[in-house]
Amino acid sequence: MEQLTDLKAVLHSKRANIYYLEKCRVMQKDGRVLYLTDAREQNQYWNIPIANTTVLLLGTGTSLTQAAVRMLASAGVLVGFCGGGGTPLLSANEVEWMTPQSEYRPTEYIQGWMSFWFDEDKRLGVAKTFQLARIEYLRSVWRKDRELMAAGFNANDSHIKAMLENTAKAIEQAPKITKLLQIEAALTKQLYKVAATITRQDDFVRERNAYDKANTFLNHGNYLAYGLAATTLWVLGIPHGFAVMHGKTRRGALVFDVADLVKDALILPWSFVCAMENATEQEFRQQCLQTFTDHKALDMMFEKVKSVALQYHEGKGENP
Repeated sequence: MEQLTDLKAVLHSKRANIYYLEKCRVMQKDGRVLYLTDAREQNQYWNIPIANTTVLLLGTGTSLTQAAVRMLASAGVLVGFCGGGGTPLLSANEVEWMTPQSEYRPTEYIQGWMSFWFDEDKRLGVAKTFQLARIEYLRSVWRKDRELMAAGFNANDSHIKAMLENTAKAIEQAPKITKLLQIEAALTKQLYKVAATITRQDDFVRERNAYDKANTFLNHGNYLAYGLAATTLWVLGIPHGFAVMHGKTRRGALVFDVADLVKDALILPWSFVCAMENATEQEFRQQCLQTFTDHKALDMMFEKVKSVALQYHEGKGENP
């Protein structure tokens, strides 16, 4: 069987894979984690490269053995049970995961996080930092992604440029979190309108329970981003309940804060583009995973959370 040191060879911030599986059995066999599917003539086994995997989402018709969980945990893979198509997670209104129980994660990040979290002004400052980073990341992606630019998502467009600049100014001047939430909601609403116009889906209305492709893809893609965010926070040892923006009474709220760093830049435009092209859910999911890799979404999350935590901590963190 592979040793723990072998399984940790790939840094979490550099891992490439998120798996969504359905109608299969996940099990351990010969020192590997496999998933077993039923074929007409015989069962088929497929390997899951756990050392290069961040999240495993298990959809309808799946089962998981104890031995497989043991290996997934040793490799630091987060596991979530979900509905068909990757959404929703079967934990009602919270984002919760089956997290590996390691006692050897770093401590400086949670210590740094706690040193500012109970100070309302500092927490507001971090929330602003996150929102400004979200805008800057969107600018960066929409200025260099040739496919998105060809589709019409160009941050140099005068309308989009002005929208982002005005939002950034409003964020810097926001006096409290409630105002920041209003600014965030207004920007997202504007971006939905831009995306709907670009992809000629002018009748689009954002409804999480709707069944049109744009809404379905937004839900699906957001849960993929939540997986990356949950992985980032678990590796850095920061509990999901210490949010800086979203409801502090919800245990998974910090996952939403971190996922928001990349959702508008990556998930939002591709949801509309793939809906316009009538893509399948599998094609959309593969597009999301590829764009996460191309634009180093997981790296971005790690870097931003680490920098915020360490600015309030005397020590220096190691690469997770």
